[in-house]
Amino acid sequence: MNGEREIPIKARVLTEVLPYIKTHRGKTVVIKCGGNSMESGDVREKLASDVVLMRLVGINPVIVHGGGPQITRYMKMMSKDVSFVDGHRVTDSETMEITNMVLVGKVNKEIVSIINCHGTLSMGLSGADGNLIMARKRLSLCGADLGWVGDVESINTMIIEELLNHELIPVIASVGTDAEGNSYNINADAAAGEVASALRADKIVYMTDVAGIMSPSGELISSLDVEGCRSMIEAGEVSEGMIPKVESCVKALESGVNRAHVIDGTVEHALLLEVFTDDGVGTMIVSDLDREAEG
Repeated sequence: MNGEREIPIKARVLTEVLPYIKTHRGKTVVIKCGGNSMESGDVREKLASDVVLMRLVGINPVIVHGGGPQITRYMKMMSKDVSFVDGHRVTDSETMEITNMVLVGKVNKEIVSIINCHGTLSMGLSGADGNLIMARKRLSLCGADLGWVGDVESINTMIIEELLNHELIPVIASVGTDAEGNSYNINADAAAGEVASALRADKIVYMTDVAGIMSPSGELISSLDVEGCRSMIEAGEVSEGMIPKVESCVKALESGVNRAHVIDGTVEHALLLEVFTDDGVGTMIVSDLDREAEG
């Protein structure tokens, strides 16, 4: 009897998903993951299966990842001091070596391996590969020297587009390079936004460890527009850790990305629920809510 009850539910789910598959087929979705939301092996596995499903139904997923907690863990293992200024990790030469080791050599390859286990091939990249992410030194607001911390100067979309044309899933570590071959530690939220902007992606999805953007009273905001985001930031209503994500969403939308989403990546199949269902699970950000409603 339970199986019979589940059939209408499954049919409703499939009916709801079909229009979204038609809408997003052939389009690019940039997915930013990493940090706390990727600490669990089970979460990484669910993300991999969700991304593979998106690829199989004709969507072009591009993953951009960081790995702050993992870098901190390895720094402490090596008795290296950890310090932040303006929310950015102070990155001397030794810390940059650790960052490359952890992000490019460990986290990136773990994500690639899990995806490849599902039979859909992915390719791991850092910003240094083919000058994918060209960077310049970031100057702190207080004048402190952040070391090898960078801002994105340009994105070489040709490499990403070539991989997508061969139905591969690009997995990009948020490390950049300059013309002299120096490596830079780049905020993964900002890097994902720049990648989405350069690709003119249909969506950018930020996978975090919180439900989404919360109201001052602690309730989840299901939808926002650019003006609403700016108002919340100016009023101090966005948490410090969420500010880079919201700012990157706004910049991506202003650069031609259709929609931005902030979701809790620790929720089972959160990515599929946000992309393929009416209700979603997090916060959706658009350029203009009034225009969205009219459309």
